[in-house]
Amino acid sequence: MKNLDINLLPVLQSLLSMRNVTRAADFLGLSQPATSAALSRLRRYFDDELLVRSGRGYELTPLAQDLQPLVESAMHGIDRVSTIKSQFNPATSDRKFVIVASDYVAAMLVEPLRAILRVEAPAVSVEITPTSAASWDRSTYGKWDLIVGPMGYDLPGHGKPVFRDSFVAVLDAGNPVLDKPGLSAKDLVKLPQAVGFFGSEIRTPGDQFWDVLGESPAVAARVQGLLSLPLLVEGTDLMALVPRMLAYKYSRGTNLAIVDFPVEHEAALVEAMFWHTNRDDDPANSWLRSVVQRACKKLHEILETLNPPVRHASIGLSTVPDDRAIDS
Repeated sequence: MKNLDINLLPVLQSLLSMRNVTRAADFLGLSQPATSAALSRLRRYFDDELLVRSGRGYELTPLAQDLQPLVESAMHGIDRVSTIKSQFNPATSDRKFVIVASDYVAAMLVEPLRAILRVEAPAVSVEITPTSAASWDRSTYGKWDLIVGPMGYDLPGHGKPVFRDSFVAVLDAGNPVLDKPGLSAKDLVKLPQAVGFFGSEIRTPGDQFWDVLGESPAVAARVQGLLSLPLLVEGTDLMALVPRMLAYKYSRGTNLAIVDFPVEHEAALVEAMFWHTNRDDDPANSWLRSVVQRACKKLHEILETLNPPVRHASIGLSTVPDDRAIDS
Protein backbone atom coordinates (compact mmCIF):
# COMPACT_ATOMS: atom_id res chain seq x y z
CA MET A 1 0.00 0.00 0.00
CA LYS A 2 2.48 2.56 -1.27
CA ASN A 3 0.44 5.72 -0.74
CA LEU A 4 -1.78 4.60 2.13
CA ASP A 5 -1.20 6.33 5.45
CA ILE A 6 -0.39 3.51 7.88
CA ASN A 7 -2.23 5.45 10.59
CA LEU A 8 -5.44 4.65 8.74
CA LEU A 9 -5.00 0.90 9.24
CA PRO A 10 -6.47 0.81 12.80
CA VAL A 11 -9.46 2.80 11.56
CA LEU A 12 -9.90 0.44 8.61
CA GLN A 13 -9.63 -2.57 10.92
CA SER A 14 -12.32 -1.24 13.27
CA LEU A 15 -14.65 -0.19 10.47
CA LEU A 16 -14.43 -3.56 8.76
CA SER A 17 -14.92 -5.41 12.04
CA MET A 18 -17.71 -3.29 13.55
CA ARG A 19 -19.35 -2.11 10.32
CA ASN A 20 -20.48 1.04 12.09
CA VAL A 21 -18.79 4.46 12.13
CA THR A 22 -20.08 5.45 15.58
CA ARG A 23 -18.99 2.23 17.30
CA ALA A 24 -15.62 2.29 15.53
CA ALA A 25 -15.10 5.89 16.67
CA ASP A 26 -15.93 4.99 20.29
CA PHE A 27 -13.61 1.99 20.19
CA LEU A 28 -10.73 4.05 18.77
CA GLY A 29 -11.33 7.04 21.03
CA LEU A 30 -11.90 9.31 18.01
CA SER A 31 -14.68 11.71 17.19
CA GLN A 32 -17.31 10.57 14.71
CA PRO A 33 -16.38 13.33 12.21
CA ALA A 34 -12.72 12.27 12.33
CA THR A 35 -13.68 8.63 11.76
CA SER A 36 -16.00 9.59 8.89
CA ALA A 37 -13.20 11.64 7.34
CA ALA A 38 -10.86 8.65 7.62
CA LEU A 39 -13.46 6.46 5.94
CA SER A 40 -13.70 8.98 3.08
CA ARG A 41 -9.93 8.85 2.60
CA LEU A 42 -10.00 5.05 2.60
CA ARG A 43 -12.79 5.04 0.03
CA ARG A 44 -10.81 7.32 -2.25
CA TYR A 45 -7.68 5.21 -1.89
CA PHE A 46 -9.40 1.92 -2.68
CA ASP A 47 -11.88 3.48 -5.10
CA ASP A 48 -14.57 1.48 -3.34
CA GLU A 49 -17.36 2.27 -0.86
CA LEU A 50 -16.11 -0.42 1.59
CA LEU A 51 -19.27 -0.02 3.73
CA VAL A 52 -22.68 0.20 2.08
CA ARG A 53 -26.03 0.87 3.72
CA SER A 54 -28.24 -2.20 4.22
CA GLY A 55 -31.45 -1.51 6.08
CA ARG A 56 -30.55 0.16 9.37
CA GLY A 57 -26.96 -1.05 9.27
CA TYR A 58 -24.04 -1.49 6.90
CA GLU A 59 -22.57 -4.38 4.94
CA LEU A 60 -19.07 -4.90 3.58
CA THR A 61 -18.53 -4.63 -0.14
CA PRO A 62 -16.87 -7.64 -1.84
CA LEU A 63 -13.57 -5.76 -1.83
CA ALA A 64 -13.92 -4.98 1.88
CA GLN A 65 -14.56 -8.66 2.59
CA ASP A 66 -11.32 -9.53 0.80
CA LEU A 67 -9.47 -6.80 2.67
CA GLN A 68 -10.58 -7.78 6.16
CA PRO A 69 -8.30 -10.80 6.77
CA LEU A 70 -5.37 -8.96 5.11
CA VAL A 71 -5.85 -5.94 7.38
CA GLU A 72 -6.09 -8.18 10.46
CA SER A 73 -2.87 -9.91 9.47
CA ALA A 74 -1.12 -6.58 8.85
CA MET A 75 -2.25 -5.19 12.21
CA HIS A 76 -1.15 -8.33 13.98
CA GLY A 77 2.27 -8.00 12.36
CA ILE A 78 2.54 -4.37 13.45
CA ASP A 79 1.57 -5.35 16.98
CA ARG A 80 4.25 -8.03 17.08
CA VAL A 81 6.89 -5.63 15.75
CA SER A 82 6.05 -3.11 18.47
CA THR A 83 5.78 -5.52 21.42
CA ILE A 84 7.65 -8.75 20.87
CA LYS A 85 11.21 -9.11 22.09
CA SER A 86 13.71 -11.90 21.69
CA GLN A 87 13.31 -12.60 25.40
CA PHE A 88 10.56 -11.90 27.91
CA ASN A 89 11.34 -11.26 31.55
CA PRO A 90 8.13 -11.25 33.60
CA ALA A 91 9.97 -9.93 36.67
CA THR A 92 10.79 -6.64 34.93
CA SER A 93 8.05 -6.40 32.31
CA ASP A 94 5.15 -3.96 32.59
CA ARG A 95 3.25 -5.53 29.71
CA LYS A 96 -0.55 -5.58 29.69
CA PHE A 97 -2.26 -8.79 28.59
CA VAL A 98 -5.89 -9.21 27.57
CA ILE A 99 -7.78 -12.43 28.27
CA VAL A 100 -11.34 -13.01 27.06
CA ALA A 101 -13.36 -15.11 29.50
CA SER A 102 -16.85 -15.61 30.89
CA ASP A 103 -17.90 -14.10 34.21
CA TYR A 104 -17.69 -17.56 35.78
CA VAL A 105 -14.13 -18.19 34.56
CA ALA A 106 -13.06 -14.70 35.65
CA ALA A 107 -14.48 -15.25 39.14
CA MET A 108 -12.61 -18.54 39.50
CA LEU A 109 -9.35 -17.54 37.83
CA VAL A 110 -8.57 -14.13 39.31
CA GLU A 111 -7.56 -15.30 42.80
CA PRO A 112 -4.92 -17.90 41.84
CA LEU A 113 -3.83 -15.82 38.83
CA ARG A 114 -3.14 -12.74 40.95
CA ALA A 115 -1.24 -14.86 43.47
CA ILE A 116 1.17 -15.96 40.75
CA LEU A 117 1.53 -12.48 39.26
CA ARG A 118 2.38 -10.92 42.63
CA VAL A 119 5.38 -13.22 42.91
CA GLU A 120 6.57 -13.55 39.32
CA ALA A 121 5.48 -10.37 37.57
CA PRO A 122 4.44 -7.56 39.93
CA ALA A 123 4.29 -4.93 37.16
CA VAL A 124 2.40 -7.07 34.63
CA SER A 125 -1.35 -6.44 34.34
CA VAL A 126 -4.01 -8.78 33.00
CA GLU A 127 -7.30 -7.37 31.78
CA ILE A 128 -10.15 -9.88 31.59
CA THR A 129 -12.64 -8.90 28.91
CA PRO A 130 -16.10 -10.49 29.16
CA THR A 131 -17.11 -12.81 26.36
CA SER A 132 -20.26 -10.74 25.88
CA ALA A 133 -18.11 -7.79 24.74
CA ALA A 134 -15.96 -9.82 22.35
CA SER A 135 -16.50 -10.37 18.64
CA TRP A 136 -15.96 -14.00 17.68
CA ASP A 137 -15.09 -13.20 14.09
CA ARG A 138 -12.08 -15.41 13.31
CA SER A 139 -10.39 -12.53 11.55
CA THR A 140 -10.32 -10.35 14.70
CA TYR A 141 -9.57 -12.62 17.63
CA GLY A 142 -5.80 -12.20 17.24
CA LYS A 143 -5.98 -8.90 19.14
CA TRP A 144 -6.47 -10.85 22.39
CA ASP A 145 -3.69 -12.76 24.09
CA LEU A 146 -5.89 -15.64 25.25
CA ILE A 147 -9.47 -16.82 25.23
CA VAL A 148 -10.54 -19.05 28.11
CA GLY A 149 -13.78 -20.76 27.24
CA PRO A 150 -15.58 -24.09 27.12
CA MET A 151 -14.60 -26.80 24.71
CA GLY A 152 -17.13 -27.92 22.13
CA TYR A 153 -18.17 -24.47 20.90
CA ASP A 154 -15.76 -24.12 17.98
CA LEU A 155 -13.69 -21.36 19.53
CA PRO A 156 -10.83 -20.27 17.25
CA GLY A 157 -7.09 -20.87 17.52
CA HIS A 158 -4.92 -23.49 19.17
CA GLY A 159 -6.47 -24.86 22.34
CA LYS A 160 -5.48 -26.69 25.50
CA PRO A 161 -7.80 -27.88 28.31
CA VAL A 162 -7.07 -26.23 31.65
CA PHE A 163 -9.73 -27.41 34.12
CA ARG A 164 -12.87 -29.47 34.46
CA ASP A 165 -16.03 -28.67 36.39
CA SER A 166 -19.59 -29.97 36.55
CA PHE A 167 -22.98 -28.45 37.21
CA VAL A 168 -24.80 -28.71 40.53
CA ALA A 169 -28.15 -27.35 41.68
CA VAL A 170 -28.28 -24.36 44.03
CA LEU A 171 -31.34 -23.22 45.91
CA ASP A 172 -32.18 -21.39 49.09
CA ALA A 173 -31.38 -23.49 52.14
CA GLY A 174 -34.93 -22.95 53.42
CA ASN A 175 -36.61 -24.34 50.33
CA PRO A 176 -39.17 -26.96 51.48
CA VAL A 177 -38.15 -29.38 48.73
CA LEU A 178 -34.96 -30.09 50.68
CA ASP A 179 -37.02 -31.70 53.46
CA LYS A 180 -38.42 -34.31 51.09
CA PRO A 181 -37.08 -37.82 51.73
CA GLY A 182 -35.15 -39.27 48.82
CA LEU A 183 -34.64 -35.98 47.00
CA SER A 184 -34.45 -36.55 43.24
CA ALA A 185 -33.84 -34.60 40.07
CA LYS A 186 -37.58 -34.93 39.35
CA ASP A 187 -38.27 -33.00 42.55
CA LEU A 188 -35.87 -30.24 41.55
CA VAL A 189 -37.19 -29.90 38.01
CA LYS A 190 -40.60 -28.93 39.41
CA LEU A 191 -39.08 -25.76 40.90
CA PRO A 192 -39.06 -22.52 38.89
CA GLN A 193 -35.63 -22.18 37.35
CA ALA A 194 -33.17 -19.31 36.97
CA VAL A 195 -30.85 -19.68 33.98
CA GLY A 196 -27.85 -17.91 32.50
CA PHE A 197 -28.05 -16.58 28.96
CA PHE A 198 -25.12 -16.55 26.51
CA GLY A 199 -26.94 -16.00 23.24
CA SER A 200 -29.85 -17.55 21.44
CA GLU A 201 -27.71 -20.29 19.88
CA ILE A 202 -25.60 -21.25 22.92
CA ARG A 203 -26.77 -23.84 25.43
CA THR A 204 -24.61 -24.74 28.41
CA PRO A 205 -24.18 -28.29 29.75
CA GLY A 206 -26.49 -27.16 32.54
CA ASP A 207 -29.18 -26.36 29.99
CA GLN A 208 -28.68 -29.73 28.34
CA PHE A 209 -28.78 -31.62 31.64
CA TRP A 210 -32.56 -31.69 31.76
CA ASP A 211 -32.75 -32.77 28.11
CA VAL A 212 -30.74 -35.89 28.93
CA LEU A 213 -33.15 -36.73 31.76
CA GLY A 214 -36.15 -36.02 29.54
CA GLU A 215 -37.30 -33.11 31.70
CA SER A 216 -38.29 -29.55 30.85
CA PRO A 217 -38.22 -27.09 33.79
CA ALA A 218 -40.13 -23.82 33.77
CA VAL A 219 -37.78 -20.85 33.37
CA ALA A 220 -38.82 -18.04 35.73
CA ALA A 221 -35.73 -15.80 35.52
CA ARG A 222 -33.01 -15.30 32.93
CA VAL A 223 -29.79 -13.31 33.43
CA GLN A 224 -26.62 -12.70 31.44
CA GLY A 225 -23.94 -15.21 32.36
CA LEU A 226 -23.70 -17.46 35.40
CA LEU A 227 -22.13 -15.28 38.08
CA SER A 228 -25.31 -13.77 39.53
CA LEU A 229 -27.39 -16.96 39.61
CA PRO A 230 -26.54 -18.03 43.21
CA LEU A 231 -27.40 -14.56 44.54
CA LEU A 232 -30.60 -14.56 42.49
CA VAL A 233 -31.65 -17.88 44.00
CA GLU A 234 -30.97 -17.02 47.65
CA GLY A 235 -34.14 -16.07 49.52
CA THR A 236 -36.45 -17.23 46.71
CA ASP A 237 -38.21 -20.39 45.54
CA LEU A 238 -35.93 -20.52 42.48
CA MET A 239 -33.41 -23.23 41.58
CA ALA A 240 -30.42 -22.86 39.25
CA LEU A 241 -27.78 -25.14 37.78
CA VAL A 242 -24.31 -23.60 38.10
CA PRO A 243 -20.73 -24.93 37.96
CA ARG A 244 -19.70 -26.61 41.19
CA MET A 245 -16.73 -24.31 41.76
CA LEU A 246 -18.94 -21.25 41.49
CA ALA A 247 -21.48 -22.76 43.90
CA TYR A 248 -18.75 -23.56 46.41
CA LYS A 249 -17.30 -20.06 46.13
CA TYR A 250 -20.70 -18.48 46.78
CA SER A 251 -21.42 -20.83 49.68
CA ARG A 252 -19.34 -18.61 51.94
CA GLY A 253 -21.62 -16.24 53.84
CA THR A 254 -24.83 -17.20 52.01
CA ASN A 255 -27.88 -19.25 52.85
CA LEU A 256 -27.59 -21.59 49.88
CA ALA A 257 -28.01 -25.33 49.59
CA ILE A 258 -25.99 -27.29 47.02
CA VAL A 259 -27.38 -30.47 45.49
CA ASP A 260 -25.03 -32.78 43.63
CA PHE A 261 -25.81 -35.34 40.96
CA PRO A 262 -24.17 -38.73 40.45
CA VAL A 263 -21.06 -38.79 38.30
CA GLU A 264 -22.70 -40.88 35.61
CA HIS A 265 -25.38 -38.20 35.14
CA GLU A 266 -23.38 -35.03 35.81
CA ALA A 267 -23.29 -32.20 33.30
CA ALA A 268 -19.56 -31.86 32.74
CA LEU A 269 -17.85 -28.66 31.65
CA VAL A 270 -14.26 -28.56 30.33
CA GLU A 271 -12.68 -25.12 30.03
CA ALA A 272 -9.70 -24.56 27.73
CA MET A 273 -7.43 -21.71 26.74
CA PHE A 274 -7.25 -20.72 23.08
CA TRP A 275 -4.68 -18.50 21.38
CA HIS A 276 -3.91 -17.25 17.88
CA THR A 277 -1.61 -19.54 15.94
CA ASN A 278 0.69 -16.58 15.26
CA ARG A 279 1.41 -16.36 18.99
CA ASP A 280 2.76 -19.90 19.31
CA ASP A 281 6.38 -18.77 19.53
CA ASP A 282 5.82 -15.49 21.37
CA PRO A 283 7.74 -15.92 24.66
CA ALA A 284 5.40 -13.53 26.48
CA ASN A 285 2.30 -15.42 25.37
CA SER A 286 3.95 -18.72 26.19
CA TRP A 287 4.61 -17.45 29.72
CA LEU A 288 1.02 -16.23 30.06
CA ARG A 289 -0.28 -19.64 29.02
CA SER A 290 1.89 -21.29 31.67
CA VAL A 291 0.53 -18.88 34.29
CA VAL A 292 -3.08 -19.66 33.37
CA GLN A 293 -2.32 -23.39 33.39
CA ARG A 294 -0.74 -23.18 36.85
CA ALA A 295 -3.52 -20.96 38.19
CA CYS A 296 -6.14 -23.47 37.05
CA LYS A 297 -4.28 -26.30 38.78
CA LYS A 298 -4.75 -24.43 42.08
CA LEU A 299 -8.53 -24.33 41.70
CA HIS A 300 -9.03 -27.75 43.27
CA GLU A 301 -7.00 -26.64 46.30
CA ILE A 302 -9.31 -23.65 46.73
CA LEU A 303 -12.29 -25.97 46.30
CA GLU A 304 -11.09 -28.24 49.10
CA THR A 305 -10.70 -25.33 51.53
CA LEU A 306 -14.33 -24.27 50.96
CA ASN A 307 -15.85 -27.77 51.25
CA PRO A 308 -19.48 -26.80 52.03
CA PRO A 309 -22.10 -29.43 52.90
CA VAL A 310 -23.54 -30.99 49.75
CA ARG A 311 -26.77 -32.92 49.39
CA HIS A 312 -27.22 -35.59 46.75
CA ALA A 313 -30.09 -36.23 44.41
CA SER A 314 -31.41 -39.79 44.51
CA ILE A 315 -30.57 -40.85 40.96
CA GLY A 316 -27.61 -42.92 42.11
CA LEU A 317 -24.61 -42.41 44.35
CA SER A 318 -22.56 -39.25 43.95
CA THR A 319 -19.07 -38.33 44.94
CA VAL A 320 -17.21 -35.06 44.77
CA PRO A 321 -14.00 -35.45 42.71
CA ASP A 322 -10.84 -34.59 44.60
CA ASP A 323 -9.08 -32.89 41.72
CA ARG A 324 -10.88 -30.91 39.06
CA ALA A 325 -7.77 -29.44 37.40
CA ILE A 326 -6.39 -30.90 34.19
CA ASP A 327 -2.67 -31.60 34.17
CA SER A 328 -0.46 -30.48 31.35
